[in-house]
Amino acid sequence: MAISAGGDEHRSFIHGEGEKNTQWRFGAPPDHDLVNKLFEEGRTQEWPVGSLEEKVQRTVKSLEMELQHKTRPEDFKSVNREKFRFSVNGRRGISLQELREMGGAYNAFLQTNLPKELRIYDSEAETMDSSHEAFTTTFPRGFALEILQVYSGPPTIAFKFRHWSYMDGPFQGHPPTGQLVQFFGKGISLSLSLSL
Repeated sequence: MAISAGGDEHRSFIHGEGEKNTQWRFGAPPDHDLVNKLFEEGRTQEWPVGSLEEKVQRTVKSLEMELQHKTRPEDFKSVNREKFRFSVNGRRGISLQELREMGGAYNAFLQTNLPKELRIYDSEAETMDSSHEAFTTTFPRGFALEILQVYSGPPTIAFKFRHWSYMDGPFQGHPPTGQLVQFFGKGISLSLSLSL
C-alpha cells in the first residue's frame, strides 16, 4: 500500500497547502494507517482510480475524517458547507454546526427513539469527546467504510455502503469479543464535492 508523501490514499483534505490553517481537534492531522489496513484487508470492492465509485468512496471517507477531526465547519472541503444537511432515517436535516453541537458524527448516526432504559448507547447523553473515547476504545483499529454500489451520479448521488470493524476493546461495561461488527446503509447526497 503506497501512500503519497504526506497524504492518505483513501482520503483528501488532510495534508498540503490547503490545510495549513486547518484547526485539528487533536492538534494535528489524523493518522489513518490502522483503519486503512483494516479496509485493505476486509473490503469487498476495489474501484478503479478515478471511477465514480472511487470518487464517492474517497469523498465519503474524507467527510467522515473531517467530521471527526476538524473543529471548524469552514475547514470542511468535502461538502458544500452552506447546503450540507445530515439526516438519519427521515429525521430533520441538520447543518454542520448543528451536527457538531449534537456531539459529532457518532451521536448523529446513532440517534434513536428507543426509551432511555433500552439504550446501550445514549447519543443524547454523550459528548463529542466521550463518544470518540468509547468508539476508539471498542474499535482500536478504526471503523472501515467502503462504497458497495453507486446508484446515480452527480448532481444527486445515491450509494450503498458498508461500515465494519472488530470489537477488540470493551464497550460501556461489555467485554471485548473480537467479533466482526458491521452495518450496511444507503446514502443520498446533494452536496458532496467530487472534484478530488
